[in-house]
Amino acid sequence: MGDIHMPEYKMHGWKKRSGTKHIIRNLLTRHNAKNLVLAGILLVIVGSLGALGTFAYYSRNLPDPSQLTERSISQTTKIYDRTGEHLLYEVYGEENRTLVKIQEGFCKDDPALMTDPSGIPLHMLQATITAEDRAFCEHGGFSVKGLLRAAIFLGQRGGGSTLTQQLVKNAILSNERHLSRKIKELIISIELERRYSKDEILQIYFNEIPYGSTYYGIEAAAQNYYGVHVDELTLAQMATLAAIPQLPTYYANNPDDLEGRRDWILDGMAEQGFVSPSEADAAKGEDSSIAVKISKIEAPHFVFYVKEQLEELYGQYQAENGGLKVITSLDYDLQKIAEEEVLSGVDARGPSYDFTNGALLAMNPKNGQVLAMVGSKDYFDEDIDGQVNVTLRPRQPGSSFKPIVYTAGFSKGYTPNTILWDVNTEFPSGTGTYAPKDYDLGERGPLRVRNALQGSLNLPAIEMTYLVGVENLLSFAENLGYTTFADRSRFGLSVGIGAGEVKMIEHATAFATLANDGVRHEPVSILKIEGPDGTTLQEWKENSGEKVLDQNVARMTSNVLSDNAARAYVFGESSYLQLGGRPVAAKTGTTNDFYDAWTMGYTPSLVTAVWVGNNQYVPMRRGADGSVVAAPIWNAFMRRALEGTPVESFTSPEIPTTGKSILDGIMPGTTVTIDKASGKLATEYTPSSYREERTYAEYHSVLQYVDRNDPLGPMPENPANDPYYEPWEKAISNWIGRREAETGIQIERTAPPTEYDDVHVPENFPSVTIRTPDDGVELSDRDLTVEADANSRRGIERVEFYLDGYFLAADTSESWRVSTTIPNTVSRGYHTFKAVAYDDVGNTGSDAIGIHVNSEAAASAFEMIDPRSGQTIERTDSDYTVVVTLEHPTDYASVTLHVQGVGQGAKTLVETKFDPSSPYVTFTWPLPDDGDWALSATAVPSNDGERLETAGIIVHVSTPASTTEPMLIPVVSETNSADAPTTDVTPLPALDPFATI
Repeated sequence: MGDIHMPEYKMHGWKKRSGTKHIIRNLLTRHNAKNLVLAGILLVIVGSLGALGTFAYYSRNLPDPSQLTERSISQTTKIYDRTGEHLLYEVYGEENRTLVKIQEGFCKDDPALMTDPSGIPLHMLQATITAEDRAFCEHGGFSVKGLLRAAIFLGQRGGGSTLTQQLVKNAILSNERHLSRKIKELIISIELERRYSKDEILQIYFNEIPYGSTYYGIEAAAQNYYGVHVDELTLAQMATLAAIPQLPTYYANNPDDLEGRRDWILDGMAEQGFVSPSEADAAKGEDSSIAVKISKIEAPHFVFYVKEQLEELYGQYQAENGGLKVITSLDYDLQKIAEEEVLSGVDARGPSYDFTNGALLAMNPKNGQVLAMVGSKDYFDEDIDGQVNVTLRPRQPGSSFKPIVYTAGFSKGYTPNTILWDVNTEFPSGTGTYAPKDYDLGERGPLRVRNALQGSLNLPAIEMTYLVGVENLLSFAENLGYTTFADRSRFGLSVGIGAGEVKMIEHATAFATLANDGVRHEPVSILKIEGPDGTTLQEWKENSGEKVLDQNVARMTSNVLSDNAARAYVFGESSYLQLGGRPVAAKTGTTNDFYDAWTMGYTPSLVTAVWVGNNQYVPMRRGADGSVVAAPIWNAFMRRALEGTPVESFTSPEIPTTGKSILDGIMPGTTVTIDKASGKLATEYTPSSYREERTYAEYHSVLQYVDRNDPLGPMPENPANDPYYEPWEKAISNWIGRREAETGIQIERTAPPTEYDDVHVPENFPSVTIRTPDDGVELSDRDLTVEADANSRRGIERVEFYLDGYFLAADTSESWRVSTTIPNTVSRGYHTFKAVAYDDVGNTGSDAIGIHVNSEAAASAFEMIDPRSGQTIERTDSDYTVVVTLEHPTDYASVTLHVQGVGQGAKTLVETKFDPSSPYVTFTWPLPDDGDWALSATAVPSNDGERLETAGIIVHVSTPASTTEPMLIPVVSETNSADAPTTDVTPLPALDPFATI
């Protein structure tokens, strides 16, 4: 693109100048300088008065810091299912707390501080300071950066709180995210810093802050998690406990993330010189995991997911002691079904495939409500890390991510019919080449996206990832609700086959968006929260959601995923991915080395995600793919969950017709009619027996025909400019070579002819003259001798003789003389006699005369009615049924059918029918090789009657062009199936029927 020249703008006579510099230059003129100073002073005064007024307003009736040692009676929070009838968990408000002093000061600002040699070790203080507030000893109770963040985002974004503010938030105020709460928190923090020394605040902090469950203060946490007093904690244990207060419930139930935060704290302690790097490394090698003791509870993973949200809203103290009544979205009956099927599925297949755990999440796509959540097979099974909630953990989704890839492609202009190549390809990458394989290590050549997705093939999915673009794909996924793709440097083309981690709840939300025609709802787990006095504190309201995807694009993906016939060539027609007569969209996923196996699926009203594997990141046994180990759980849950509900169908999409063959599912190429003799284009003179339609396919990748950044735009002028063009073309060419070697058949790769048939031209047509009988002759009997003269440039191959279009005889002896009998079925009177001469390539010439037959016709009519003379019979079956009609059939002992290759010698018996009773006698003729064949029939009377013979007819046998060599590569396509979903989208046929899967 050349330089762009912008016009020079003028406003009120002034030329346009650089905006900011121009304004500053004008403001700093002598005339304005004095005004600026006065305005600045005025702003400072007004701002100060405003701040003082705001602080004065919110200082009224604030809780006193002495509240730190004065407690009101706690009330338990109760969490219910969606009906409010089933109590899932009662969060006991009783605090487990043991007061303890610090061993020595950290900030050293209070010589009079009472300490205890058996109290909180200095390393515990250092670990907490490292985790929460490294500038604790310097600030006055607040962080300027944190205040600015709160002001900019109106209190809606967390982070940046000082340790003093965290103490106020957890021990005095609620955790509501409002600007007013931030201001109150700030005022009390300043007051705490005024009243107490830094080391006193630390001592209060360690006795007040919650450490998960009902453990308040560091001593209670040490005793209940590790069974020791605080002064007996190891460095690893201290770093672990320091990691908890940020998100107590989350870290108590997610040991891997807790360990990661512990290690981060240890590294920070080493950086600040609190411990040596070797001490930090040694602590990292220690097992300092914690276990939470739980009383009676239903749906534990879901309960703690809800409790986590309550803590974010109100703080842990209020969430546990505020007497809240929480109505959740959980469907109690579906939860029980989910727990039963996960347990049953893991127990049934786990021992055979070496996995011990499973998870399931069910959601209503119409509103985002979580209906069932099983985070692990058994929450209380420590051997499998049962407390881990896999529905919230990042895990690689394998092929279950492919629908997102193809949906992104549909949004860009590709269609379910777009042809991609399933061939082994070396994809260029920043570190060399990336050479993935399909799950079964096979290759299937060209196939449509519909079959590529339903067959769960890797190579086409990676091609679509490139066509969409990795960055575009990840942004597209984030728009659907995924939050795990922030670090773009981690991802390449392999993300398209599920190499990037996702959280099940976000994965299910994306599939719910597809089920809901592109409208996304945030996951909902809390429907209503009431205070202890029955006041409604928060209530979920129905909403229209957010439209994040074109409706038709979502419907195209649902249409493909619900097409059971399209996946049958890989999974069979009766897999666990179908629900009988109920339409359902489904996709499986399996990661490398079998660490994770998934099944995702939905109806218009229910989305269910299932995962199986091991929490400890131990691989399963080979063969443990999603369709084998996860799909049975998914299928069993879906059938039970949907039992008794109306059968719903997906709305059929409009599959766009782009006008580009490669996008519309047609292998680009040219179909022409050729002359088989010359191999050139047929003309009006080419005989029908030499005409053949042949398709000359163009075997190129999609990059030959589309610009990947604008697939619906013009074809690229130079496709080779795309860096992936040459590798993709090479992969196709290599596959064709392997295919030819395997089949022994040469695949047509030539361009269609441009020249026209020069063999079948008028100057090559034979000339023929009937010498006998004479024109107009009267025949007294039915015996006839005929003779002709014939010649042509290419010589004469044969001469055939006809009476009224019925074949009589043929001669190849070059005398062009034959003796024949006029059939009894030919009536008395005037008839046309004709001679046709043929050369070696089917050129013909003819001559005709009139003759008069005076002898009477036979009493009984005998005629071949199917096929007719001159008919072409295409080899669509191995046999052809020949029909003759015979008057008075019971007068005859037998009827026999003969066939003779034209110009190929004697007649051959086809079949004899004895004692005919019907006037229509049928014969089964095994079709011979392609060519011209003469058929005739003879009837033998039962008594002394006259033997009858039909007029001979000539037919042409040919094989349809679609099955003749050379071979054309087929596009893999679905087959008709009784399990195919109800849809008005017509499936495209394969390019030709030569297909092996």
